[in-house]
Amino acid sequence: MMDLPRVRGRLTPDRSLADLTWLRVGGPADVLFQPADLEDLQDFLRDLPDDVDVFPMGVGSNLIVRDGGLRAVVTRLGRGFNGIEVAGDLVHAGAAALDAHVARKAAEAGRDLTFLRTIPGAIGGAVRMNAGCYGSYVSDHLVEVQAVTRGGDVVTIPAADLKLAYRSSELPEGWVLTRATFRAAAGDPADLAARMDDQLARRDATQPTKDRSAGSTFRNPAGHSSTGRAGDTHELKAWKVIDDAGLRGATRGGAQMSPKHPNFLVNTGGASAADLEGLGEEVREKVFQNSGIRLEWEIRRVGEPDPSGQSGAKSASEQE
Repeated sequence: MMDLPRVRGRLTPDRSLADLTWLRVGGPADVLFQPADLEDLQDFLRDLPDDVDVFPMGVGSNLIVRDGGLRAVVTRLGRGFNGIEVAGDLVHAGAAALDAHVARKAAEAGRDLTFLRTIPGAIGGAVRMNAGCYGSYVSDHLVEVQAVTRGGDVVTIPAADLKLAYRSSELPEGWVLTRATFRAAAGDPADLAARMDDQLARRDATQPTKDRSAGSTFRNPAGHSSTGRAGDTHELKAWKVIDDAGLRGATRGGAQMSPKHPNFLVNTGGASAADLEGLGEEVREKVFQNSGIRLEWEIRRVGEPDPSGQSGAKSASEQE
């Protein structure tokens, strides 16, 4: 193992990341670091050699790790970074707190962050991607975040400085988000709970929630706001252009574009990262040929391909 600072948390060399992602694919990280607490994270980042890359990872709900793995120290926050507190109209949530848990705890306190209820993943990822649902985005509610810099300093960043846009934000490389503060309007707890139940029912009726997926695969291609503000609508949906290209249910190895919702890339069992990414690229190319629209990935793809040079199974069309 590379020469790393001493920690009170856990350092695991050559740690497979497949079981830490929702798609259950991917090679190993050079090292997985699970800090014991904020001070442990600060000390580690401060003393880590500058030439060692740091990759913050949440619960892997929007991520493909390529089969060759990551040449980096992957930091994964857990207990100690998942607290949720409600104080007046402010909701403070640790970066490792699940979006659904934050929505529920806020609702119990009479505060409306119900849009988070059906968003997969944890708060750190929701902030980084300016996650949104049902007309509301993180940018509509975020006040500030706390992060640890690559030099180990704890900083508070106002939401405006993150330049939150559609499915994107700006944060220096290697910085680790640790907490977010949201402003939430008042609401009746029973009404908020009923709204979340309705959202879950609608999601389960239209999305493959029982399959291994990473949420929406591609961004909606046009008609979205560049700011991701509440009330914006999308005139064109990614699922529609995929469907129009005849790619609902398309397969490559163990990867498939869901028959239930064609903008969901799923692992039907035994897919490699190369299968999944390869099918996604095939979809992008065929959609472009069919409509002239170049889809952009919403799922993050990181790491290196399989060093053996394997590119994954061929698609059904390639096998014919």
